[in-house]
Amino acid sequence: MILSFFDQFASPTLFGMPLILLALTLPWILVSPSTQRWLNNRLSSLQGWFIQRFTQQLLLPLAPGGHKWAALLASLMIFLITLNTLGLLPYTFTPTTQLSMNLGLAVPLWLATIIIGLRTQPTHALAHLLPEGTPTLLIPILIVIETISVLIRPLALGVRLTANLTAGHLLIQLIATAVFVLLPLLPTVAILTAILLFLLTLLEIAVAMIQAYVFVLLLSLYLQENI
Repeated sequence: MILSFFDQFASPTLFGMPLILLALTLPWILVSPSTQRWLNNRLSSLQGWFIQRFTQQLLLPLAPGGHKWAALLASLMIFLITLNTLGLLPYTFTPTTQLSMNLGLAVPLWLATIIIGLRTQPTHALAHLLPEGTPTLLIPILIVIETISVLIRPLALGVRLTANLTAGHLLIQLIATAVFVLLPLLPTVAILTAILLFLLTLLEIAVAMIQAYVFVLLLSLYLQENI
């Protein structure tokens, strides 16, 4: 049986049941629950500090009306970070390499920002489709272009997250395969390649965290335009 490099992105199954649901729910076990005690353990303190700093940074450019999204955006950020980083462990599966799942997260949240804008301030929301001072002949063309640019936003969110994680996983697997092939032939080159693989893994961990932040940050910017 010949395996493809893309087999790692197929959703694994056990007894005919997809394990993607387990991969989606398991990261929440790692989140420390809240407590009423004055003194928390180190994990709870670190988690609280991270959520507080991230929420302050994320809500800084938003108007007070967008602060209602703080809990949702912070939860989404932690969820994506855990999914992206846990997927780098051996014998694990990264659900965020599936475009369908990323679109399932991006489309409803993007649509919610559009509905909020049309409901609260429809004139301001529709004004984004036509820049001020546009010549009369260009008005229909610009309206079509701006409408397409708004509709393509959730697709860009999903494709960006999927492409970055997929490319990193493929590159790690290719270099790891090269290490095993070169080890009996050229041990020195294999060791150097293994060092490169280690550095690439560190880079991929950073990419997993950055892409989760970019996903949530772009959602907050879309929200900012509609509040």
